[in-house]
Amino acid sequence: MTTSAVPHSVPLSEMPPITAWLSDMDGVLVSENRALPGAQEFLDALQEHRMPFLVLTNNSIFTNRDLSARLARAGLQVAEDRIWTSANATAAFLTQQSPNSTAYVIGEAGLTTALHNAGFIMTDTDPEFVVLGETRNYDFNALTRAIRLIEKGAKFIATNPDVTGPSDEGMLPATGSVAAMIKAATGHSPYFVGKPNPVMIRAGLNRLGIHSEDAAMVGDRMDTDVRAGVEAGLRTHLVLSGSTKAEQVANFPYRPFGIHNGIGDLVALVEASRG
Repeated sequence: MTTSAVPHSVPLSEMPPITAWLSDMDGVLVSENRALPGAQEFLDALQEHRMPFLVLTNNSIFTNRDLSARLARAGLQVAEDRIWTSANATAAFLTQQSPNSTAYVIGEAGLTTALHNAGFIMTDTDPEFVVLGETRNYDFNALTRAIRLIEKGAKFIATNPDVTGPSDEGMLPATGSVAAMIKAATGHSPYFVGKPNPVMIRAGLNRLGIHSEDAAMVGDRMDTDVRAGVEAGLRTHLVLSGSTKAEQVANFPYRPFGIHNGIGDLVALVEASRG
């Protein structure tokens, strides 16, 4: 199934061609370390036509190299520089706000590596920012330190608002849940950089040197992927291979440009956009 989900005031023939694609990772390209049908064909089409693209994820735990290796184990070849995480977006955002500043960081290698590569100094002594990311080992002492630093005036940043994350044993509390606890203790709300914040999308487009009206976003979630794409001004495509089901789309006050069974349905659009 491939359907158009929204009426278009401009005929398709008059819209600018898509020259770049952003694609969510989990639920679109892979599911539990297994490549989804059509994922390789979609990536092959992008690479054959030398079309700029990024694979996006709100997961801030892993480095780009880790995620490239994970995709390779699923049979998908995606270079490190084609991956854009909430950690990458957070580092880019903070560099724009206050270059080469200081941060107290709660997170794992994906976040610390991104901030280190951006020139940030990580310290627990009067940092400008407290940056909260995903980790499987939230430490009570580290959280207490973060709370006290925020109370002293450090700006509170979080990589993404997801309240739960998957594991082999079931759902785990994620960044959004821990951020809510810190907010309750301090009275300070974090600034979330990851999806659905369009900041993550715009930062990725800046990396590619592409304008939003020339790009498309593919995702499996209406509440994060499609919302972020809509707010960033991209043409959005929802695939039904992940979280959002077809009957749920009508529950949202915005619509994707198209709805598809899976990523393989978009290969023809990639081909068409290149003439």
